[in-house]
Amino acid sequence: MEATLQKIVEKYGKDSARLMDILYDVQTEFNCVSDEAVEKIAALLNISGVDVEQTRSFYHFFTKKPAGKYAVYLNNSAVAEMMGAGEIAKAFETAAGVKFGQVTADGKIGLHYTADIGMNDQEPAALINGQVFTSLTPAKVNEIIAGIKEGKCVKDMITTYGDGVNANPLVKSMVKNNIMNNGPVLFTDYQVGAALKKVVEMGPKAVVQEVKTSGIRGRGGAGFPTGMKWDFCSQAAGAKKYVVCNADEGEPGTFKDRVLLTEKAKMMFEGMAIGGFAVGADEGVLYLRGEYRYLQAYLENCLKEMRDAKLLGNVLDKFKFDIRIQFGAGAYVCGEETGLIESIEGKRGEPRNKPPFPVQVGLYNKPTIVNNVETFCAVSKIIEKGGEWYKGMGTAESSGTKVISISGDCAKPGVYEVVWGMTLTEMLALCGADAAKTQAIQVAGPSGVCVPPSQFGRKIALEDLPTGGSMIVVGNQRNLLKDLSLNFMDFMLDESCGSCVPCRALNHIMKEKLEKILNGNGIKKDIADLEEWSNSLSKTTRCGLGQTSGNPISTTIKNFRNKYEELVKDVDYHSDFDLAASVQTSCNYVGRKPNIHH
Repeated sequence: MEATLQKIVEKYGKDSARLMDILYDVQTEFNCVSDEAVEKIAALLNISGVDVEQTRSFYHFFTKKPAGKYAVYLNNSAVAEMMGAGEIAKAFETAAGVKFGQVTADGKIGLHYTADIGMNDQEPAALINGQVFTSLTPAKVNEIIAGIKEGKCVKDMITTYGDGVNANPLVKSMVKNNIMNNGPVLFTDYQVGAALKKVVEMGPKAVVQEVKTSGIRGRGGAGFPTGMKWDFCSQAAGAKKYVVCNADEGEPGTFKDRVLLTEKAKMMFEGMAIGGFAVGADEGVLYLRGEYRYLQAYLENCLKEMRDAKLLGNVLDKFKFDIRIQFGAGAYVCGEETGLIESIEGKRGEPRNKPPFPVQVGLYNKPTIVNNVETFCAVSKIIEKGGEWYKGMGTAESSGTKVISISGDCAKPGVYEVVWGMTLTEMLALCGADAAKTQAIQVAGPSGVCVPPSQFGRKIALEDLPTGGSMIVVGNQRNLLKDLSLNFMDFMLDESCGSCVPCRALNHIMKEKLEKILNGNGIKKDIADLEEWSNSLSKTTRCGLGQTSGNPISTTIKNFRNKYEELVKDVDYHSDFDLAASVQTSCNYVGRKPNIHH
């Protein structure tokens, strides 16, 4: 082990800031990151074992014990469950002979749940040793497990490929793009390098001004004006600056960045280079969620081709800028920009206190711009066609287009590029969903808002219904509070970084209270308690993700209060403690007959 670990650590220059990469390689080599490995890595990096342990323990895909030679990670997010993930889980357990959360006695097969893998348009889906298996059926599961027992390579089990780049020899994935609506910005003709050739003639200040003119605001969900962010960073003191692309789309129901990374990678990389030129940065980092690791070889090749064409490296012999890829390892909170920066630096992805903001003190404490995949792609087109052209689309406060990921109870789940301002009713028609059979639309994932039919006339826009991309259609046949709200609260609990007590504790209490109501033991005061606690979360947690972690409950209380009131009792107190059942359990243990006096 020691020789292998030394080789891995030396591969990354014995740099503790590359701890994420080191742990990934160790996990791949040994199928886990054991306590022994933690201590040896710490010694090789000359850091505390605690520093290594705290990073290992934070991320879902780093395991202390072997995860199985064939590690199966089945998505159990809300849409996956709606599409039959429960049946698929039973099929895996039957075929493998173990339950989820277990590894077979021979260490060959490990079954694990994971919160979201960016495949909500083709569920049920699972990752097996990093390879994606979509649209699973019990029959397909049996074939997969049979192949595993025969010792087949996971890649060899994928015999049919998806469309576009998914079929590229460097990808060979069964994933489908499902591009259902080609908009006027991102899914149109694109000439690699055209925008960069323009910016070197414009100059940095003119580039920032053009982005400002376009009115584009961050496409990751927060909606901060991109041009303003770039302007702040360009004026920040210091010679060293960074550009970071946030490709950690972990919000359940979101998968649009997956498609952009697959089909528009060079457009994104060019946008990053434009950002580097504008703010005076010479290094960029693409922070890519671990679930999309199957795209690594293709993305690295895109970077190589751009370097060969002088679109990266010594860019057009005018300025220097290059990009490296940093993988996440399964942590939703790393979608928050400062948590992401901490992760790039090899630490736990815990969000920082703000201010200072990343444009002042970001990656390695240097001024940094952090933007989403879609934002950087759009910037390439803005420079090519002009800010006024872009601003001519959308609404007064939401210029341009938005790529949305639609999934759930609709005929055509997939990726849609739409002009800002589309109503939810129009969206339902576009994706083949019957508005009369739709009880809700979950806008912007768990941290967003659950919208009732009476509000389907509202617009997808930053000034009305902002979204990073997730749009989940919920049919009338679903149990909204159980299938959606409860599932989302499980997700929030699992993905909390644990730094803030309210997020760590209140979400747990809120989930238990929701279960109490769903089990028929709730009272009216429980609803009031849930509202109060959700309000406390929004005011007392550090990051935006924590502040909205109670939204799966609070927005359904606001818009579907009747569903809660139908389940609760109109009394001051009702206990959910079953005395008879508890006494029976204890009597069974000691071999006695219950004798309860009332």
